Amino acid sequence: MANRTTLNFLALFVTLAAKQSAGRMRVWRALRALGSATLRDGVYLLPDTPEYTKALEQIAADVHSVEGTAEIYRLDGRDEDQHESLIALFDRGEGYAALLKSIHAANPADPKAVRLLHREFSALSAIDFFPGEARRQAEEALAALEAAAIGEPLNVSGKIRRLAGADFRGRIWATRKHLWVDRMASAWLIQRHIDPDARFIWLDDPKHCPKKALGFDFDGAAFTHVGGRVTFEVLATSFALESDPAIARIAAIVHFLDVGGIPVAEAAGIEAVLAGARASATDDDALLIDASRLFDNLYKNYQQEHSND
Repeated sequence: MANRTTLNFLALFVTLAAKQSAGRMRVWRALRALGSATLRDGVYLLPDTPEYTKALEQIAADVHSVEGTAEIYRLDGRDEDQHESLIALFDRGEGYAALLKSIHAANPADPKAVRLLHREFSALSAIDFFPGEARRQAEEALAALEAAAIGEPLNVSGKIRRLAGADFRGRIWATRKHLWVDRMASAWLIQRHIDPDARFIWLDDPKHCPKKALGFDFDGAAFTHVGGRVTFEVLATSFALESDPAIARIAAIVHFLDVGGIPVAEAAGIEAVLAGARASATDDDALLIDASRLFDNLYKNYQQEHSND
């Protein structure tokens, strides 16, 4: 988060020939992705940090490559009022207002819609250098929507205990029916790497989980979200599997698709394949078989990539 009182700004001055429309669009898209503010035509501001210095230097190099001019300066307001006027250029209020409208209109029973809204919030807050009340309102509304989502587990705090795999063989495992990414991947991880003889039951209501079953990915389950980690990550850590590079790669995908955060290039394609499997499966048993094929292939591919490094 940027500091209002001490932060200076980087200013990129750009000039491109009229014929360089493609270059201008490329520069504009890059600056927009970074969350830059426009001081005037051809002058763009970002917080003065090493990260943004490097990013603007790369954009400047791109401008030079198409025979444009680009110079980077440091600047600040002459007084507090002018400094505040520069900060105001980064206001994300309109973005949060649109997001808040979408959150209020969303159906909490639609997990895909909730996930998309979470991603939108993550992307917007990542470029909100001076967060205030608008961000707080959107975050609060999103948290309420997620809490209302059917059976979605809430994050709990605490440490993740290391467990012995031998104590979890031949068990009955239970989670909410109508599997989606975290539950699909978690069931695959259980079956392939924790309990090869696992039996699964799919619950209409997690409150009715049998006492003999090990629950996962619902509130109060033996394995669920902990401290920002999704259930797949909690299971991997509990059974000392997170050091496997292939599982770590899959964990990053599952985390992004379940709760957002750091984007993963292949996540969208994987989500589409899993959505297709979910739409065509006759029940959750069949769905797990289809999803497991995908995760098996991902695992093998990531193992092979790692061995070739």
